[in-house]
Amino acid sequence: MAAGETQVYAKVNSKLKGRSTASLLDPLLGMGFPAHTALKALAATGRKTAEEAAEWLHCHCNDPSLEDPIPQEYTLFLCPTGPLLEKLQEFWRESKRQCTKNRAHEVFPHITLCDFFTCEDQKVECLYEALKRAGDRMLGSFPSVVPLVLHSSISYLGFFVTDSTADIIREFAMMFATEAAILADCTVKPCTKQLHLTLAHKFYPHHQRTLEQLARAVHPGLSCQWTATLYSRDMRFVHYQTLRALFQYKPQNVDELTLTPGDHVFVDPTQQEEASEGWVIGVSQRTGCRGFLPENYTERVRECDTWVKHRTYTFSLAMDLNSRKDGDASSRRNGEVPPPQRPRSIGSIQALQATIMRKSVLVVRHGERVDQIFGKSWLQQCSTPDGKYYRPDLNFPCSLPRRGNGIKDFENDPPLSSCGIFQSRMAGEALLDSGIQITSVFTSPALRCVQTAKHILEELKLERKMKIRVEPGIYEWTKWEGGKTTPTLMTLDELKEANFNVSTDYRSPLWECASAKKIKREESGSWWPPP
Repeated sequence: MAAGETQVYAKVNSKLKGRSTASLLDPLLGMGFPAHTALKALAATGRKTAEEAAEWLHCHCNDPSLEDPIPQEYTLFLCPTGPLLEKLQEFWRESKRQCTKNRAHEVFPHITLCDFFTCEDQKVECLYEALKRAGDRMLGSFPSVVPLVLHSSISYLGFFVTDSTADIIREFAMMFATEAAILADCTVKPCTKQLHLTLAHKFYPHHQRTLEQLARAVHPGLSCQWTATLYSRDMRFVHYQTLRALFQYKPQNVDELTLTPGDHVFVDPTQQEEASEGWVIGVSQRTGCRGFLPENYTERVRECDTWVKHRTYTFSLAMDLNSRKDGDASSRRNGEVPPPQRPRSIGSIQALQATIMRKSVLVVRHGERVDQIFGKSWLQQCSTPDGKYYRPDLNFPCSLPRRGNGIKDFENDPPLSSCGIFQSRMAGEALLDSGIQITSVFTSPALRCVQTAKHILEELKLERKMKIRVEPGIYEWTKWEGGKTTPTLMTLDELKEANFNVSTDYRSPLWECASAKKIKREESGSWWPPP
């Protein structure tokens, strides 16, 4: 260990001397990690266990910022628990469903006690002690019930804390700031304004009435144990968007990120000039590496989903922070759903993927079609005077399926090109590699869509086991609404004869009103959908 690191280690140990918990730093130093990076890992993982910190260090072995002396940002929230929290979470869900997302959805229900502040990695344990001391001193005077009054304006909806109670809570915040300055050498600015619990913020004005109605169903007098909770975040990504990986992705180039389901990625929307369509540049929270990633492998999540919860102080219980780990028990006590943990094995990855897919619909666009490459006259380029098909270019398909009215039926229902077939197979291969389980397949009756589904299933080794359900409801009928003709589509019998494994038992909900809304194929006199 270098002389400077030895001094830091000795200084930290002297500050923590006499504490009941064993130092988490010793095992990491014994593994050969430098003191400053070990302390950084402990701060980034909430100082829970040496194992988690060691895993963080292994994941960040290629992190270009690992040696940078950038501390975490911390804040102190007063969080509700129990029945009140359940009602607030119900409001969160309903307000998002009925009135779309607003700024309040970025963070869980809370009362802010101080602004975000920085703390050096080697002094984080002292910050925990500051929280404990402030809580112990305020324990006797802290109110058992926090009175809340609903307040509404054109851009804000929330509960205000009544003045007498707010004064006591502000006194606790001030005491924490004082202790943090003494023990951890931190500059903490406690909240001096109106204390409040935000329900909705920066919403559309026409949603105000609906939000107020939902808020009235939240009774602030419900049973609740208030918990002071210390959180941290990475200060470099405060104004970034946060994405969460839904699927596994293996990089195809050196400048791409590896994605594991559950990974969080920070994306700066103002720095995407280098990214191609469908791709973004981001920084992985798990590894600290920067690179390109496919945006459709991710979903947008809350800002607070990447925050780390360090320690809590529950006033009605006054639990000893030294013996409390911020794990499952603490999460259950606070009534919160902990953020999803990063999977640590192939089995857990597959389990997460299975969970996701049970609730998801994969929407796949068809592959390249011949008329997009060879223009509207493509059919004339590949047909003989007697109406037979031949292949004038390698990007034309090798053959065409037989249709009742011959080759002219392909005019408004073109097939895939050779490249389109290749694209479809590649999509199927990607799905196979990801381990995603497909349970059913629906496709538009357009030939290009049925072909795409067929080739995907072939790569998934499901072409014989799973039948394709032809659903006319997902065909782009609006394209033909203003036209004089309707497209001539292949019947189920024609598709089966062409070796497409389509289901003849499936009946679309649209078929129930087929007697009134049948689409007549003018040339052949037959009907779509089938009777």
